[in-house]
Amino acid sequence: MSRETTVTRVLRRLVADPFYLIRHWNWKSATCSSILRAGIFFGANLAAGWRAAAAAMMTEFVYRALTAGFYGAMTQAFRQAEPEWAAGLVVMFLLPVASHSLELTVHLLRGTPKIITSLVSSVVFTALSTLFNLYAMRRGALVVGAEGGSVAADLRRLPRLIVGFTIAGPLALAALWKGASLRPPTGLESSE
Repeated sequence: MSRETTVTRVLRRLVADPFYLIRHWNWKSATCSSILRAGIFFGANLAAGWRAAAAAMMTEFVYRALTAGFYGAMTQAFRQAEPEWAAGLVVMFLLPVASHSLELTVHLLRGTPKIITSLVSSVVFTALSTLFNLYAMRRGALVVGAEGGSVAADLRRLPRLIVGFTIAGPLALAALWKGASLRPPTGLESSE
């Protein structure tokens, strides 16, 4: 996929070829997501007792082990889409809608006691982790397939990627602010 790939082209490809997500199933995303989210559900349900917390944790672990690879494949599909901000918005909203609709159903059927706390925590985590994954994938990390590197190489890069991701937002806002302050405000120009 080239840098000229647009968000619209990626969306069309995913709709036209739903098996793309199966062929590009991202095992790195599935592994990381299963472990981290199982911990979130354990912590969110601990107030209901350790058995309820353990059951919620195992439910989430299995659910994410089965599905997170598809969501990782979807994020990876957008990694070269331009403009970057549009790709970020699409994955930040598209993935949580797809992911958490099914997640809610699974946990309602399972009887997870602290479902609201669990899902709110999970949705916030999804928004942040999806943006981080897109950021890392745009830089070649956490990618599977021919373009991907080893897990060891990805892990070595993670500290630098986390720092870069953390400062990317403030730097973008500063650049936007600086660009806006260089232009005179509309309607206040001198008429002389």
